[in-house]
Amino acid sequence: MKNLIIVESPAKARTIGGFLGKDYKVVASKGHIRDLPKHNFGIAIDEKSGDFIPQYAIPKEAAATVKELKSLAKEAENIFIATDEDREGEAIGYHIAMAIGKNPSILPRIVFHEITKQAINHALENPRKMDMFSVDAQQTRRLLDRMVGYKLSPLLASKIQRGLSAGRVQSAALKLVVDKEREINAFQSQEYWSIEGIFEKEIDSTLISYRGEKIDKLTIENEEQAREIESAAKNDTFIVADIETKSKKSKTPPPFMTSTLQQSASTQLGFSPKKTMTIAQKLYEGVKTDKGIAGVITYMRTDSLNLASEAVESARDYIQSNFGDKYLPSKPKIYSTKSKGAQEAHEAIRPTMIDFDPAKASAYLAADELKLYRLIYNRFLACQMNEAIIESQTIIFKGSDTAFKANGKRLIFDGFYKVTGYNEKDKLLPPLVLNSSAKLSDIKATQHFTEPPARYNEASLIKMLESLGIGRPSTYAPTITILDTRKYIEIKEKRIYPTEIAFLVTSMLEEHFPEIVDSGFTANMEEKLDLVANGEQDWQKMLKEFYGTFLLKLAEGKKNIASLKTATPTGEICPECGGELLLRKGRFGEFVACGNFPKCKYTKNIKETTLEEETKTPEDATSEICDKCGSPMVIKDSKRGKFLACSAYPKCKNAKPLTPPKELSVPCPECGGKLHERQGKRGTFYGCSNYPKCKFIANFEPIDRHCSECGYLIGKKTLKTKTVYECFKCKHKEEV
Repeated sequence: MKNLIIVESPAKARTIGGFLGKDYKVVASKGHIRDLPKHNFGIAIDEKSGDFIPQYAIPKEAAATVKELKSLAKEAENIFIATDEDREGEAIGYHIAMAIGKNPSILPRIVFHEITKQAINHALENPRKMDMFSVDAQQTRRLLDRMVGYKLSPLLASKIQRGLSAGRVQSAALKLVVDKEREINAFQSQEYWSIEGIFEKEIDSTLISYRGEKIDKLTIENEEQAREIESAAKNDTFIVADIETKSKKSKTPPPFMTSTLQQSASTQLGFSPKKTMTIAQKLYEGVKTDKGIAGVITYMRTDSLNLASEAVESARDYIQSNFGDKYLPSKPKIYSTKSKGAQEAHEAIRPTMIDFDPAKASAYLAADELKLYRLIYNRFLACQMNEAIIESQTIIFKGSDTAFKANGKRLIFDGFYKVTGYNEKDKLLPPLVLNSSAKLSDIKATQHFTEPPARYNEASLIKMLESLGIGRPSTYAPTITILDTRKYIEIKEKRIYPTEIAFLVTSMLEEHFPEIVDSGFTANMEEKLDLVANGEQDWQKMLKEFYGTFLLKLAEGKKNIASLKTATPTGEICPECGGELLLRKGRFGEFVACGNFPKCKYTKNIKETTLEEETKTPEDATSEICDKCGSPMVIKDSKRGKFLACSAYPKCKNAKPLTPPKELSVPCPECGGKLHERQGKRGTFYGCSNYPKCKFIANFEPIDRHCSECGYLIGKKTLKTKTVYECFKCKHKEEV
C-alpha cells in the first residue's frame, strides 16, 4: 500500500475513497481513539514545575481500531491525517499519530472545507504540518472541563443529589435558563389599553396622540382613560395631516454558520439542534448525487462567514442565468462575523455544487436531508443577490384632540426573496388628498395585559449563548442535550423549562462558585483558548491560574456548604441496622434509603415499600380482569397519560390503553383490517389492528379516498400554510 489516509468517520472514508485510485486506502478512526480515562481524574501534576500532564488512554471500544491502524501504518509509504479542520479534528489527528507511534509534527496533515474530488486532490497536493497550537487549545479545554466536572460534580452529589454534574459551558447555560424562569416568576402583569380607529375607505389606524401627549404602549392605564379618549375621538373632526411614501431596502441575509443554521432550522423546519447537526454531518460527509457519492455542503461546524471566491462566482453565474441581471449585484458580496474568536480562514456553510440544486437533489436526498439542504442552498444564493425593496406608506389623521396613524406597505422588488420566499401580504392604503377632511367611521378600545418574557426555545438559547461568547459552534447542541439528559431542563411545546433541581444547583454555584456560572468568566475562558490556539497564551499558565483558586473554593465548599438534600421519614425501620428509613429523590426518581448512610448502605425500591400501598386510592382499582393472568387491572400514570396495567406486575406485564382507541371507517390498505387512532411518543398516529402481522402506519389521518396517480389510499395532511391530500405510497399531493 502506497498511501494511507486516516479520517474520523466511516462515511467520510467511503466518500473520499470513491474519489481516489488504488494507490490510496482511506480508513476511519471512528472518532477519538485516545482520551482521558473515564473512571479517574486522569491528570497528573509535576511536583517540580506544577505542570499538568494528561494521562491519555485508549478506550476498550477503540482498541481494535488502533490495532488495525497500526498494522496499516506499517505497510504504508505515506500517511496523511485528514481529520476535520477545527480544533477537535486537529486534536483527533494528533492522538491518531500518537496511538500508531508516529511523530505528529512529521505526518502530513491535509484539510478541506468540502468533500469533493477537486477539494481532496487540492488538499493532497498542498499538505501542511499539524497545528500544535490548536491541539494545545483543545487539550486545555478538555483538561478544564475535566477539572470542573470531575471535582465539582461529586460536591453537588454530596450536597444535593446523586447523578448531578457541572461544567463550564453547561452550568453557564443552565443559569441563563434559570434566570429567565426567575424573571418570569417575578413578573407582575400591567394593564393597558389600545385604541384603533377605522377611517373612510376601510383604513385601519392606531391612536398616536391625545391632547398633545404621545401615546405609547402603556400610556392608557385603565378603562376610564380609554373611554375618555374614545369619546373625544368620536366627537373630533379630522383632516389628512400627512402622507408619506418611501422605499426601504431589505438587506440580504449572510450565509449560514453553525449557530444561525441551528436557529433557522429550529424556527423554519422544527428541527432540534442535535437533529440539524446530525443531518448536516451526513450532507457534509457524503450522500448520493447525480455525480456519485459526494459531500454536498461545506464543513458545518464554523463561526466564519467567509466564502471561497470560486463558490461566489459560481453562485453569481447561476443567479444571472436563472433570474437575470436585475437580481445580480454589480460586485460580489462579502460578509464578516462580529465574533472576536471567529476563524475567518474557515468558510461559512454553503453547497459544494451549485448545479446540484434542490430540484435535482429531491431525487437523491431523504425528506429531512432535502429540507435542510434546501435551506442552506437558498440562503447561499440569497446572500449573493440584490436586496429586496419594500415601499412603506404612512397617513396621519389629525383632529383637535386626537391623532391616528395608518401604515401600509408593498413589495416592489423581491430581490433575494425570489429564492427564500416572502410570506407577508401587501397592505396598500388608498390615495387621499393632503389636508382633505377625513371621517372616523368606527373606533374600538381594547384592554391588554403585559406578558412575561418568553422562555427560551433551543434556537433562542443558542442565539444567547453565541451573543455572550459562551461555548463555540461545536458545543451548542451538545450543551442543550446534556442539560436535558441530566434532567436539569424539560422541553415542553418547544420551550425550555428548568426543573426544581436546576434551581438548587444554580443557587449553590452562584453562591460558592460564581465564576462557573458567570457568562463573562466563561466567555473570557473562550477568548483565552483562542489565544492558546493562536500561540499567544501559555496553556499551562492558564490552567494553573484557574486550578489553584478552584481547589481552594472546593475545600471551602466541602466544609461550609449546607446540605440541600431533602428526605421524608417513611415510619419504617432499616432491617440491617435499625435506623430510620427515608424517602429520597435520586437521578432515576424516588427511592428509600437508610438514614445512617453512608455507614449503612441499605436501599429499597419505592415500589417494594408500604409507601406505595399507602398512596393507592380506590380509584386505582378497576373491575376489568387481566386477559393474560386473571388478576385485576389497575389504573397507572405515565408521561403520556393514564393506562391500564395488571396488578400482578412485575410477574405479569400486561398493559393496554385506558380507553379503547378510536376506530376509523377506512379499512387498512394492506390487509383490509381496522385502522385505529393511537398515541405515541411523537403524538397521534394511525395503525392497523392486525399489528404486528400488518405493519401499515400513517402519521396523518387516512380518508376514504384513493390516489389519482397510483390508486393507493390517501390521507389529509395539514402543512404550515395549507391542507393537502397526500398518497401514503407515491407521496403525490393534491390541494384540498
